[in-house]
Amino acid sequence: MTDQPLICAPLRIEARAVLRGVRGGGKPPRDQGGSRPAAAGGRASRDRPPVQVLRTGYGSTRAARQAEQIRHGSFGQLIVMGVGAGLSADISPGDLVVGTEAGAVTCPSAPILVGELRRAGLRARAGRIATVDHLIRRAERAALAASGFLAADMESAPLAAAAGGRPVAVIRSVSDTPHHPLAGIVPGGLAALASLRAAAPVAQRWAAACGTRRLLLAGPRSFCAGVERAIEIVERTLARQGAPVYVRKQIVHNTRVVGDLESRGAVFVDELDQVPDGATVVFSAHGVSPAVRAEAARRHLAVIDATCPLVSKVHAEARRFAADGYTVALIGHAGHEEVEGTLGEAPESTVLVQTAADVARLRPRDGDRVAYLMQTTLSVDEAADVAGALRERFPAVRAPGSDDICYATTNRQAAVRAVAAESDLVLVAGSANSSNSVRLVETCERAGVPAYLIDGTADIELGWLAGVSVIGLTAGASAPPAVVSEIITALSGLGPLSVSERVTTTESIRFGLPKEVRH
Repeated sequence: MTDQPLICAPLRIEARAVLRGVRGGGKPPRDQGGSRPAAAGGRASRDRPPVQVLRTGYGSTRAARQAEQIRHGSFGQLIVMGVGAGLSADISPGDLVVGTEAGAVTCPSAPILVGELRRAGLRARAGRIATVDHLIRRAERAALAASGFLAADMESAPLAAAAGGRPVAVIRSVSDTPHHPLAGIVPGGLAALASLRAAAPVAQRWAAACGTRRLLLAGPRSFCAGVERAIEIVERTLARQGAPVYVRKQIVHNTRVVGDLESRGAVFVDELDQVPDGATVVFSAHGVSPAVRAEAARRHLAVIDATCPLVSKVHAEARRFAADGYTVALIGHAGHEEVEGTLGEAPESTVLVQTAADVARLRPRDGDRVAYLMQTTLSVDEAADVAGALRERFPAVRAPGSDDICYATTNRQAAVRAVAAESDLVLVAGSANSSNSVRLVETCERAGVPAYLIDGTADIELGWLAGVSVIGLTAGASAPPAVVSEIITALSGLGPLSVSERVTTTESIRFGLPKEVRH
């Protein structure tokens, strides 16, 4: 019995391309009239295991016959590779289509495989693949495309079904398209074979990443009350007023959320001079300075404020401390929108401190009248280090009336810490500009566990997963719950996956909406 991956390629020329890709050359395998499959891959490694390459024959009849033999064979994963017909008008010869479906077989890990192919410099897309029993013409292409198929071939469906519950992937390289039909199949075929060869090592990495795993979900995760409120404000404004609705900065720091709202008519701008006079503008969840509010009033903009109430609390504390004659040390990260807004509340009295070294350089007007505040999305440990340095240097330092780091940030860090303790690695769903998501990665790394920030399934690198048996999964407070579900589904395509949850606390906080969007 072997757990080697099996690659099925219908034609000799396709098998040759795959073999060259996996071992840098070699003779194509023979016809499979009872002969043995060709082994490839050279020296075995965890990253690229040796593979079997099987030439299955051309057409659906031969594929179905071969599938009956494959079904009972000894292999760990099944990969169908070959050329195919592109159906979409925006696809080109040499593009790769990774099947999400091939006949009745679904391939959940397709988005992960697409991401890996793209990182290898290849043009790749995920989509449904139709298996037909003859060469299709223009009208048939159009009909299949209208039904949601991205590519067509004559073998994938029966071959994929032969996996029998084992991990399966389908990679088809496009040789002809609606704009480059069969008349151009020779140059298109050459481009397709070149892409097929380049994709073969990636297919090996996919196979190496397959295995039986446990997935531990951190709870709580994903949207917090402030993020839900901010998104709902934009959605309600669009529903009441129609597009466009202008939003200063990203409403929350997540590319998926921003892209979805943009598709519905939200227009995100960096500064107010990009907003037409008299238009409606939504201020993001991170808050703005008084100078921005004054400019909006001067421009007669209709403002709807989506600032998180917890950020508004920090702003109020900054104003109060400054009015009482204190030098305010704001613990945070330079350039973050929340920090810029808070600094703007009392710019002559507030100083940004990011590290203990910054505390050592602090020169307040009166060492007995120093207070500190915190960016709400900081790492609890990081903030404690800087706050400790402030207390050591200024024993009379005033702290905020209640913890500035928001409940959601604290809760998610505690939850991911619990999950990391049991995991080989942790995946954190969130965008690179999301402070609270980045802090989750840092929390894991501080615990000695590798962690990776991903916007979605396509960002998961196969090399991370090879040899890993327990994966932790969480999401930053600005990442949609749907992304977590998509990641779980994609990982399930790499082999048996058991999912359990580690809940450290339950959140029930809700924030009210501003009067402008309540009804």
